[in-house]
Amino acid sequence: MTTAVAEAASPTHVAIKLTASTTKLAWGSAVTLTARVNDPATGAAVTGGNVQFQAWRNGGWKTWQTKAVSNGTASYRATPYVTGSFRLKYTGLSGKYISTATPSTRVNVVASRAKVLAEARKHVGKSYRYGASGPGSFDCSGFTMYVYRNSAGIKLPHKANSQQKYGKAVAKSSAQPGDLIVIRSGSYGYHVGVYAGGGYFYDSPKPGAKVGKHKIWTSSYVVRRLVG
Repeated sequence: MTTAVAEAASPTHVAIKLTASTTKLAWGSAVTLTARVNDPATGAAVTGGNVQFQAWRNGGWKTWQTKAVSNGTASYRATPYVTGSFRLKYTGLSGKYISTATPSTRVNVVASRAKVLAEARKHVGKSYRYGASGPGSFDCSGFTMYVYRNSAGIKLPHKANSQQKYGKAVAKSSAQPGDLIVIRSGSYGYHVGVYAGGGYFYDSPKPGAKVGKHKIWTSSYVVRRLVG
């Protein structure tokens, strides 16, 4: 009898479940991870102990934040910038529950115009050099080619006129930051940049100048949307 009572009183693993608000999100967006923690024998919500919200990074589980469990739940809102796996780990409750981790859940982060814009900003101040495609210096089409490849995996040719054939046409009034701007003479595209909003774009303008946010100086341009 004494042994049976002792065994019944032994700490056990909790029943823990991870729910993600989405498993596919645009770069720069947030996902909410929710833990539901219950007693495995009774199904009652657990109060007490902590849940660690963890991400798999560089070959190991990294704890992003620790939250106390109240009435069986804990939640965390995160903004992952790369695709990866997440899990929850209940740290246990002395004399009652043992540390327990959930299986991992993969959250896919997809390219967005926000990511394109962030990549364009990273290179402000770098010099123009004819024929250069980064990362130390750029010409105009080398700049956009590098930005879209590294932010969205889109391969563009190293020529402004050819780049205007990519993506889909968008009205100037509907241009969004992260869209491709192609300056034209007639129908020929001779300069390109990444739209920054408000009539400005990020570009590598000319010899002696640097990558920066510059005013679009002409109405002779087209907008191409490469990233949804």
